[in-house]
Amino acid sequence: MSFVACIGSLASHLFGESVVQVAARVRTRIGAIPSACLKAALAGALSICITCHALANDDDDASSNEASKTPNIYLDMRTAYASVPAGSLPIGFGNSALVTALQSLALSRANSLPASSVSSTLPAARAVVVDLPMTVDVTDSVSLYAGVSASSTSTTLTGWSPVAITSWNIGFQADVYKQNGGSLPTLTWQSTITQAIPNGSLATTTFNNIFEFDYAFDKDETRGLLAGVQDVRVEVATPLARIHSSIIGYVGGYYQWPNNWKFTGRVGVQSFGGLELLNLAHVKPFTEPVARFDLDRMDDNDNRLLGVTAEIMWMPKPAYQLTLRTPLYFVRN
Repeated sequence: MSFVACIGSLASHLFGESVVQVAARVRTRIGAIPSACLKAALAGALSICITCHALANDDDDASSNEASKTPNIYLDMRTAYASVPAGSLPIGFGNSALVTALQSLALSRANSLPASSVSSTLPAARAVVVDLPMTVDVTDSVSLYAGVSASSTSTTLTGWSPVAITSWNIGFQADVYKQNGGSLPTLTWQSTITQAIPNGSLATTTFNNIFEFDYAFDKDETRGLLAGVQDVRVEVATPLARIHSSIIGYVGGYYQWPNNWKFTGRVGVQSFGGLELLNLAHVKPFTEPVARFDLDRMDDNDNRLLGVTAEIMWMPKPAYQLTLRTPLYFVRN
């Protein structure tokens, strides 16, 4: 608990008391979850389960021991804060709920700007998001998740918006191939669909796919190298607006100490095609560096107990994201 208190104090110092208060209001508001959205997300998760479980069964016979274990079931709560410079829309490595909240804000602000002003730029923005995906680790190689997110946003022209449920998401993460001490790295595929709420004319549907290679130097996978690609595509409900795709290529590595603290770093280049509304480029295309750093506290079975993520991306001015992960386990092996 002292570590969590330290993070809260750091956030208050860096971003001001108002951000911490907004985060508290978001956590309170998240209790009012629309059951229809959650049911739809959970129903979709069950359909994905069949496919992912088939992928897991293609591993060697040693994986048969995994199926006999009771799966981990937990609420992977993530509280995120982002600061975005004017004229920008961050995607980066950030979680899809935060990206969706900022997309909705950018589209609504762009829609309110004068159509005759070609040089109009979006104001700088901040956002606080609490993401609550219910997660089931079906095996050591396959995880399914579905949930909703609440957020509050602000710009230099407005104060913090009322806290509201702003998106639902569903997805999976699966090891397509396991290294298992061999010479070929593990290949992991993570796919997430995020739908903005409410589903109006400027609502977005975001498709996020990550393919990552993990080459471990030891059998316990406590240190290794990473390389991957992330592809993000966004569909906007109206044909008058378009958010172009974002692609990141990156490399990285990780190290886990004997006391189960784990550090992971990723650095790469992001290419984003920009945002257009009514044929005006409110966010220009760019190709710039991006970096993400994770510090996690694991247990002896590699379950995450606590995590902090810091990310910086250039657009070309820097944008920042800070995420605190506090999973709440119902079943933990």
